[in-house]
Amino acid sequence: MKRGRNESWISWMTIAALAAALLLGAGARAQTPPTSDATPTPDNAVMLTIFFKHDQSRPLGELNAQLERQGFYKAFPPEGVEVVSWYVMMGIGQVVTLRLPASRLREVNRVIENSAWGAYHTEFYPTYDYKAVGIGNHEKAKQ
Repeated sequence: MKRGRNESWISWMTIAALAAALLLGAGARAQTPPTSDATPTPDNAVMLTIFFKHDQSRPLGELNAQLERQGFYKAFPPEGVEVVSWYVMMGIGQVVTLRLPASRLREVNRVIENSAWGAYHTEFYPTYDYKAVGIGNHEKAKQ
């Protein structure tokens, strides 16, 4: 299936935004290995929304058997990563939002690569909590 021009542009913009965020977040610091006991705090937390798109060319029982063989249910989500929401989106698959320290992003990605690929096509949407800023701006504008 070919992507439309608009969809392709959005994909490139998403990649560019992620690359910029990673470069700005890295700064001049050396990369440190993730710690499994890291907990999200206001200064290090990110949310990650993951679309687990079902391979609709195969029956659900076959997909679930593959996920079981690959250890998906045991490995995902990694210990200590908070599940904010986990929904089934009809016609798509599952949509999961996690809250985690930014230092554990690579760990979550590896778990998915090792245990979900083949049964799911995945899309990732990293976000951060903007609620306090947005409400603050709203309140300030009302004055």
